[in-house]
Amino acid sequence: MTRPRLRAFSGLALLASLTGCAVLPAMPAPVPSSVIPSRAPAPAPTSSGNLSPDGFDSAQRMAVRIRNIGCGSVSTGSGFAIDANTLVTNRHVVADSSALQLSTYDGRDVGATAASTAGLADLAIVRTAEPLPAAPELADADPAPGDAVTVVGYPLGQRLTITTGAVLGATTDPLNVNLGEVLVTDAPVEPGSSGSAVLDTDGRVVGVVYAKDAEGHSFVVPVSTLRAMLDDESAFTDAPTCT
Repeated sequence: MTRPRLRAFSGLALLASLTGCAVLPAMPAPVPSSVIPSRAPAPAPTSSGNLSPDGFDSAQRMAVRIRNIGCGSVSTGSGFAIDANTLVTNRHVVADSSALQLSTYDGRDVGATAASTAGLADLAIVRTAEPLPAAPELADADPAPGDAVTVVGYPLGQRLTITTGAVLGATTDPLNVNLGEVLVTDAPVEPGSSGSAVLDTDGRVVGVVYAKDAEGHSFVVPVSTLRAMLDDESAFTDAPTCT
């Protein structure tokens, strides 16, 4: 696979300036003209589970929207619970923040108590003050080329959405050359999808979205890398904050 032109994205970086970090700007109304959503928005999630046409009934309950309040900008990303008080997302979603605002699929605000980022891969862990609604199972192995996958997250910082696709293969990570191979899928993602869980047909997490290329391919940290880093206490350090 040729090396793609790739960009990592944490979501909608607001262009409004802030006077310090005390005043929060409103969330943006228009979508930037440079962003073309790959799919129409999904129906708003409800308690009846209408976000789960593929059978992933727990997907909406474990997804978390992350708003990174920086000292001069605001961006959004996605994450997912791995236990009652821990969620996984991307390093670039939580880095350089003054505060992190978390919300669950049903609009409940959850306080963040700590954030840690990995040095090797674009991964981060956030600890929460309140319990998260649900946590998925991590798959034992990475998916194979051709396997169907579903991405669950908050593209463009808006409503909870799923997109589907398949694993196209693997490639050397162009953003973190020491990481090794990452997965490539054709499941559509947008800014704000960073940190989204990638699920297999049994609803198990097989990876974490972290980037896309100009051809619309999504790039995924595989679950084998996620598992290895979660098992290594030295893999994560305190997330950098803005000053």
